[in-house]
Amino acid sequence: MSRVLVLYTGGTIGMTETPDGLAPSPGLLPGLLERFRRPGLDFDVVEFDELIDSSAIEPRHWNRIIAALAERYGDYDGFVVIHGTDTMAYTAGVLAFALRGLAKPVVLTGAQLPLLHPRSDGWNNVADALEAACQPALHEVAIAFDRLLLRGSRARKLDVEHFAGFGSPNAEPLARFAIHPHWNKAVWLPGQGEFQPKALREDLSIACLFLSPGQGAALAGRLMADPALDAAVLMSYGSGNAPADPALLNGVKALTARGGAVLNITQAPRGAVEVGAYAASQPLARAGAVAGADLTPEAALAKLHVLLSAGLSGPQLAAQLARPLRGEMSAH
Repeated sequence: MSRVLVLYTGGTIGMTETPDGLAPSPGLLPGLLERFRRPGLDFDVVEFDELIDSSAIEPRHWNRIIAALAERYGDYDGFVVIHGTDTMAYTAGVLAFALRGLAKPVVLTGAQLPLLHPRSDGWNNVADALEAACQPALHEVAIAFDRLLLRGSRARKLDVEHFAGFGSPNAEPLARFAIHPHWNKAVWLPGQGEFQPKALREDLSIACLFLSPGQGAALAGRLMADPALDAAVLMSYGSGNAPADPALLNGVKALTARGGAVLNITQAPRGAVEVGAYAASQPLARAGAVAGADLTPEAALAKLHVLLSAGLSGPQLAAQLARPLRGEMSAH
């Protein structure tokens, strides 16, 4: 018998039509989930008081999820977090880093169409999430979506039209669901020590900056020079390239000098930052930017937020950013 806790935070899956469009409907989803009860699976559903469209998510919502999981961690074998798709990958990344020592599955899922819709993809997604949450050897945060189980710290929302809404462009799926589940256990992460969940600081200022030709580099540099900024994700070109714009490089130096970090990742969906592959990658590195390998933007933001919340700064912060912690990046 597996005991699973389902946390319902909001999202399309439990929405109904309103005059203004789809919106969360309190009390609806727990009743619909009753159809998943079966021998060998016992689950409880906790519906959050504040159900949100995930586009409205803030660090305080992440802290609420972390606290709910921590409070009930010893009572269940696994966990399912039902979440909106817009920011599901951000939440999965935050949980992957914040739930230190995780030794049970935490599986996020949702839907592109509400469960009340006759063609909803939510039924399959929830069924697969519950199946994954019953796997005692799965010691990580994952996303179950469109018959795939993806590492949470590698997942991205890639499609707003099709049911295949998520993928992990630089990592294999953890499982594929067909008539039988095909578990890719060779890539599953091991548990790491004692479970020690960490809350997030809710006052951090972290910018995600997308380089663009023209004034983009100078604008990014001026933002990074602002003393109010704690850290930045810089989405550069190709394998980590950027113009040697003095404002950009001075901004990187200024942010790094005050103990923050600039995490350099590529704009390309596949591939990685590789300092030295092109000469154009060197100025950013010399200015102090940390090469983020093949981190997704969502995981990069999450990693920065969790490490800064833990009090890391300066060289210690840079060292942790540059190495894999929860399978979020390929080691080079």
